[in-house]
Amino acid sequence: MRKLSLFAVAVVCATVVAYGSIVKYEDIAKCRTANGAIYGVRSMADGEHFTIIKGAKIVRCSYADRADSLVVFEGDFRIGSYLFSADEKQILLSDAKSVKPIYRRSATADYYLSDIGGKAQKVLTQVRDVEFSADGKHLVYAQNNNLYLYNIATATSKAVTTDGEWNKIINGTSDWVYEEEYGFTKGYAVSPDGAKIAYLRFDESEVPTFEMMRFDNELYNKAYSFKYPKAGDKNSVVTLHLYDVASGKTEQVATGENSDQYIFNVQWTPAGKLSFYRVNRLQNHFEVLLCEEGGVVRPIYEERSATYVERPSSATIQFIDGDRFIVSEESSAGYNHLYLHSINKGRLNAITSGKWEVTSVIGVAKNRIYYLSTERSPLGRDLYSVGLNGKGKRLHTAEEGFNSIAPSAGMRYYIRTFTNVTTPNVVTVCKASGEVIDTLVDSRAKVAERGVWVKREFKQFVTERGDTLNYYIQLPFGFDKSKRYPVLLTQYSGPGSQSVRNRWSLDWEDALSHEGYIVACCDGRGTGFRGEAFKKCTYADLGRKEVEDQISFARYLAKQEFVDAERIGIYGWSYGGFMALNCALHGEGLFRMAIAVAPVTSWRYYDTIYTEIYNGLPQDNPKGYDDNSPLSHAAKLSERTQLLIIHGTADDNVHFQNSMEMCRKLNEAGKQYDMMVYPDQNHSMRPSATTLVRQKMIDYTLKHL
Repeated sequence: MRKLSLFAVAVVCATVVAYGSIVKYEDIAKCRTANGAIYGVRSMADGEHFTIIKGAKIVRCSYADRADSLVVFEGDFRIGSYLFSADEKQILLSDAKSVKPIYRRSATADYYLSDIGGKAQKVLTQVRDVEFSADGKHLVYAQNNNLYLYNIATATSKAVTTDGEWNKIINGTSDWVYEEEYGFTKGYAVSPDGAKIAYLRFDESEVPTFEMMRFDNELYNKAYSFKYPKAGDKNSVVTLHLYDVASGKTEQVATGENSDQYIFNVQWTPAGKLSFYRVNRLQNHFEVLLCEEGGVVRPIYEERSATYVERPSSATIQFIDGDRFIVSEESSAGYNHLYLHSINKGRLNAITSGKWEVTSVIGVAKNRIYYLSTERSPLGRDLYSVGLNGKGKRLHTAEEGFNSIAPSAGMRYYIRTFTNVTTPNVVTVCKASGEVIDTLVDSRAKVAERGVWVKREFKQFVTERGDTLNYYIQLPFGFDKSKRYPVLLTQYSGPGSQSVRNRWSLDWEDALSHEGYIVACCDGRGTGFRGEAFKKCTYADLGRKEVEDQISFARYLAKQEFVDAERIGIYGWSYGGFMALNCALHGEGLFRMAIAVAPVTSWRYYDTIYTEIYNGLPQDNPKGYDDNSPLSHAAKLSERTQLLIIHGTADDNVHFQNSMEMCRKLNEAGKQYDMMVYPDQNHSMRPSATTLVRQKMIDYTLKHL
């Protein structure tokens, strides 16, 4: 990768413009709202129009003509989400105010049904994962761990399943660990002809139960119990079932004799055949299976790895017709690339190649595939297209930075959201060729009016071990190279992640630029988008190489003439909190301050899917779990390192247990530290402490660094 040395800017606040002024996080939060976007973008079937949400309205717009717009729905509630029926004559909408979150991605809500241009009628109350049947006559939804079929004409519901039970059986939606790590909640798929519903059934009876205390301003606190499989423990037994709408009968689909596996991504191919994913417990063998006539189930694709196959998603395999499908795979070339496969003939050809990565597939049209990649730089995302035969590649985006693409049906147009570190969101409508037709949002003027600018520079450095790492450095206002400044390292560092990116961003750390602090960030070994070898080198040893690299980065910065080597701090959240703790413990006093928010303190406490894919099973790899655990090194905390641990008590993801056990070890070692506890707040410090936490971190840094 070529070395980058780009100066960039990040807006710091909406109201404070003088160097040396005290910046509050609420100022930063207000400034972030100036970075505009459009919401609820959906392409219409004709490929010439798209729809967006505007408050209580759904507006249909033309890609080619801004004047061609029509309000297709207007209600008296704020719209949370919406779906069209296949013929686009009906709209299903959720009321945003009725949404009741369950976990990170799951929620129940009230749903309304309307004809185009009509008045909405409430049809379902506090349900989840709702979808139209192919003929538009029914809605499929989940409620209380069961799956239902709602007849629109008669306004009646029929149970598809009846054995659903909290903490025992789940039908048609996912359990906690599938939702969190595979990123889906809807565990069913309706056949193209509407005759069948394929659904997943989770039997979590044997999964250990975790209890999380809720306080909620009540006289007596209560325990909230849910099934959470920690590394090495039992998972849900997942089975696949096929429901016949006409007869009401259900049959089980063969998914293999081994029940200790992962089954997900149930879908129907363009030819009307049922397909699903299967991954073994160690997650080093991934298969796509197809259900043929007569109940025969056969694999049509598989990927193996000596370490692990990165967690597949719905985008990993994309069917394009009755026989061909596209695969995103990294094992063959060592970088994530696209391959064309045939159901009957296997792999046909590679579509992309090179020492760079395809990050997402946007669409396929006229035997060309459109995709985002890191070909120009691992710090950005550019839109390319190429023939399915791998020939005729074209670059469609000119400026270097980050692009997000919402394609039209048929890929005649797309809506592009562009940003780089000097540019907040610019949203444009483009032809497939890349020609800009219209600008929908341009945040630059609005952001410039509200903010103050600071310098951020992308660079690389070489560690003592010879590894070249990407980083950015953000200099404070009034920077004078003859002076020495304190430094805060901000990082995440988790497997396959990326924090050093050429895109506009703004968070609490940026307030420090007003106070004479340098902010820096480095992506060490194990992070993503630099090839399989770089990412997977931390396998079965989470936390060792990553910590080495952050300490190396701190030592490198300490040698710079403009850095106060006595005032270097580090911060991280979640995996980053695990890292901040470990760096504080292994830094031998290098770090004057460390802030760890919602930290994992032992991978034995974390879930099966995430932990085992990167660290193996604890039964097989105990040293990989214990040797790098902060719990094993509490006695190493230096007296000069000010440590702040922050956690929410209702964190269903990284449990409060992690911080409590860390406190126990620090107490036993006679170490002093600070702690902030946020009652009934989750992993993101919601519903009410997001601002409080960030302001606390600003204040703590100003006081102790």
